[in-house]
Amino acid sequence: MSWSDNNNNNPWGSPGNNGGGSGPNIDQVIRDAQNKMKRFLPGSFFGKFGPLFILIILLLIWLGSGFYRVLPDEQGVVLQFGKFTKTTQPGLNYHLPYPIERVFTPKVTKINRVDIGYRQSPDSRVTAIRDVVEESLMLTGDENIVDIDYSVFWFIKDAGDFLFNIQDPEQTIKSAAETAMREVIGQGAIQSILTEGRTDIERKTSILIQQILDDYQAGITITQVQTQKADPPSQVIDAFRDVQAARADLERQRNEAEAYANDIIPRARGEAEQILQQAEGYKQKVIADSEGKASRFLAIQSEFAKAPFVTKQRIFYETMEEVFSDMDKVIIDKAGDSVVPYLPLPELKKKGQQ
Repeated sequence: MSWSDNNNNNPWGSPGNNGGGSGPNIDQVIRDAQNKMKRFLPGSFFGKFGPLFILIILLLIWLGSGFYRVLPDEQGVVLQFGKFTKTTQPGLNYHLPYPIERVFTPKVTKINRVDIGYRQSPDSRVTAIRDVVEESLMLTGDENIVDIDYSVFWFIKDAGDFLFNIQDPEQTIKSAAETAMREVIGQGAIQSILTEGRTDIERKTSILIQQILDDYQAGITITQVQTQKADPPSQVIDAFRDVQAARADLERQRNEAEAYANDIIPRARGEAEQILQQAEGYKQKVIADSEGKASRFLAIQSEFAKAPFVTKQRIFYETMEEVFSDMDKVIIDKAGDSVVPYLPLPELKKKGQQ
């Protein structure tokens, strides 16, 4: 029985709809569709080639399912019957449809992070940090213990090696990082590790981790190792800070002593050089004075040989002039009967100056 019978059992409406008319006849619609299909195909087509036509359509749909797209931040990894065969670059690519081949598209530009020695709370609103001492406590080269927390940043370099050469990438990176960091810390002194040596430790650790992962063919590139904390163990940190304060005082006093030495030593050297120069000048003065007196004596001796009387008179007068230059003088005649008044001009001149 068709849906358009006279019992008003039309599921698309009631007798009052569309001016009281009945709904569409489903049988008639199907027959119309079949008639239209027969106009394009021979009458016996569906009978002979209908299943083949359907299979061809299904085959085309199955083959079309092999197209896939790799995004710019991804890399395609193609598996053929479960075996890795090749990697594909970003863009539209094709692989044999499932179950012959499958494709994985991991993101290869994303920077991942592994924390070692501590764990952050998964809730971003909470800043609680839990220390993992079995990962953070390490022995230094001078037989001290340091508590160091650090993070390793990495990204996928080769998706095929990353997916199939290592089973647990994060755990592999963590193990390699612990091994590398313990080796680097074991070669250094605690004073350098806690102060100026952190940058060198991060660089050496990053290189060593990369070497380990390359040996594993992990397909991973280490971008950075970042030290979060480097302290002595909590049980001895107070004593260690006291030692650090004492070392700081020692360094300060040493710097003050060096500054004082740098000030006093050049000054003493300058004074010594000045004394030497003064002595050298005095030496040259005495020598020149002695040579001048000797030359004068020789000149007088030469003149004395030529005119003894004149030379004696000259020496006498010069000696008297030198002797009486600073004495009070009184002039008496030869008989001693009279005294000639003498105006002491040099004495008056000295009093005037005073």
